[in-house]
Amino acid sequence: MTQGTVRRSGRRLPASEELRNNGVVKNVGEARETPTGAPQEELATGERSTRNRVARSILDHGPSTATELAGRLGLTQAAVRRHLDALVADDVVEAREQRVYGARTRGRPAKVFALTDCGRDAFDQSYDKLATDALRWIQERFGGDEAVVAFARARIAEQATAYRKAVEAAAPEERTEALAKALSADGYAATARSAPVGEQLCQHHCPVAHVAEKFPQLCEAETEIFSQLLGTHVQRLATIAHGDGVCTTFIPKISHTTDNASASTAGRNPA
Repeated sequence: MTQGTVRRSGRRLPASEELRNNGVVKNVGEARETPTGAPQEELATGERSTRNRVARSILDHGPSTATELAGRLGLTQAAVRRHLDALVADDVVEAREQRVYGARTRGRPAKVFALTDCGRDAFDQSYDKLATDALRWIQERFGGDEAVVAFARARIAEQATAYRKAVEAAAPEERTEALAKALSADGYAATARSAPVGEQLCQHHCPVAHVAEKFPQLCEAETEIFSQLLGTHVQRLATIAHGDGVCTTFIPKISHTTDNASASTAGRNPA
């Protein structure tokens, strides 16, 4: 399906210990004062852990100077600055001039480091819960499942405006590929591949997988849109929301004289 996150695997560290997405904070290979002969993987892990502590301290205390961070974390200012340089390069933090309230003293204002939007997104958020709660409220207050279906269809219809342009601009035999590229531009990491008597549209990432676990209407509305865009009945074979590794949609070999399939007959998400 489509917008949550790919399922996380392995033990998840508490937010106070690690960033949710360690890929945001890259190891830049700086040397570290550790015993000679320590494995390179161990050094990289230590650097990443310390870098995460720097970012976490900024999250907890707000924009901070290198001096303040060094004091809180028990590190030298030189070490903190090395980590800050790497975090700035990875767009996790940004440098700003410190705001001065009242009379300004002589000299340049101290530089403070604040989290960017990318940096904040690396920590745990409650967007999935918020979306699930909102859909449940809609379901309970405004017409049950039908209200959720109406919301899901309206959401994907608006999102599909760009997809429609891409598909209509492509040659008939290239429309599945065009749709995959349009989905990838929206973060779905989609690919198209040949299959017996048709094609498969595979979405390797689902940004709303956790919400779709509770509300499969999101998957069903997306499948209907695929049917409309490609002008044929399609069948959803697997979804990340239901525990599969990839969202897979089968598109039969299209007869271009066939009328567009009705949205109501599009392949349903497996229960």
